[in-house]
Amino acid sequence: MMTVHEVSKISGVSIRALHHYDYIGLLPATEVTEAGYRLYDEVALERLQHILLFKELEFSLKDIKEILDSPDFDQSKALEQQIHLLELRKEHLQNLIDLARGIKMIGVKQMSFEVFDTKKIDEYAAQAKASWGKTDAYKEFEKKSKGRSKEIQQKLNVEMMNIFAEFGKIRDKTPDSKEAIALAKKLQDYITENYYTCTDEILQGLGEMYAGGGDFTTNIDKVGGKGTAVFACEAIKSMIASK
Repeated sequence: MMTVHEVSKISGVSIRALHHYDYIGLLPATEVTEAGYRLYDEVALERLQHILLFKELEFSLKDIKEILDSPDFDQSKALEQQIHLLELRKEHLQNLIDLARGIKMIGVKQMSFEVFDTKKIDEYAAQAKASWGKTDAYKEFEKKSKGRSKEIQQKLNVEMMNIFAEFGKIRDKTPDSKEAIALAKKLQDYITENYYTCTDEILQGLGEMYAGGGDFTTNIDKVGGKGTAVFACEAIKSMIASK
């Protein structure tokens, strides 16, 4: 058994945060002594590791609790994702170290900022997060999509891409223009109607994925022209800021 102070020391999680995790049922103490001290066993520490993993994937504490308490939770899958995410970050840090050493040795001869790019990490984190879709939004999506034929789903996908095509047609305008903001609202309403309740927070997260440089960006730019995904992302931000 470890005390809350010991757990805080080895995990880097503050004592206050651990108390909060216990209070909301996310990480209950294994045992509480008569003097009121919280104690944690190995099972609790293992759960804490998973909590920290999902925090890296930017899940809310509420969603993390739902995932870990679900009978479908796959520990092996979670650990594989954690390993891969850490490997990506290790590669990113090594590239930064190599760049810094090169500058120190020979000075800046060619300005290159590729090593600062975290798109690969961000894209993997987004995909991993999507794979744990037992959140309220995902449950709503499952309910709305249940029984849909492939033809209907394909029709919905085409209609969604048509909205991005509309973004492409006005990408010469500013993202805070009336037309751009109206399209961002149209996209939000379309997702809410056909998939799940698209809150401003969810929409902003989607916008960042659209512009993240992966398959999302490629597909959106195919229908709208180069720069459409980034423009849509900026329009979403402008729409949310205008509220």
